[in-house]
Amino acid sequence: MIVCAGKSERFDFALPIGVGLINAAINLTQLCLIQRPKFLLFIGTAGSYADYKPLRIVTSQGAANIELSLLQHQSYTPIDNVLLSAGDLVPHQTIVNSSNYITTDENAAKLMKARGIGLENMEFFSVISVAREFGIGAGGVFCVTNRACADAHDQYDAHHKEALDLLDKYAKNELLPRLK
Repeated sequence: MIVCAGKSERFDFALPIGVGLINAAINLTQLCLIQRPKFLLFIGTAGSYADYKPLRIVTSQGAANIELSLLQHQSYTPIDNVLLSAGDLVPHQTIVNSSNYITTDENAAKLMKARGIGLENMEFFSVISVAREFGIGAGGVFCVTNRACADAHDQYDAHHKEALDLLDKYAKNELLPRLK
């Protein structure tokens, strides 16, 4: 099953699961209960903490849920906040952090990069979590729209349409033929 966030990120080959951690987890769980997929593949855009330039395709099988307060030693969590998926759906290039907030501070981005986390996407931790709960493999394909910095939103706006076009072409030329 191929899924996407929805709203401004829709693809004709993917089911929308909602924007953000909570909506994605709820809606994807419902889909999995009804359809019992053999795998989950998320496709969407991401911001870069690392050296990934805008409009680059990056794949992952690992997700994190790390908030800025943890990096600043102001909080802790009892949950396993870094998850890796089983399977070989896509190559694993980096861990993708998920939060309901977009990073605009370059120092925070550097702290994420130092932990081996290269991208941020609001839904991917939910996808990996749900896949793990159902015992199925999962992965993600992302197109970078921006760097995590003060003008992240402007970069996102400038690259979003082209990023979606690149993801559509990548999926139709690379992914879908392999999944049949």
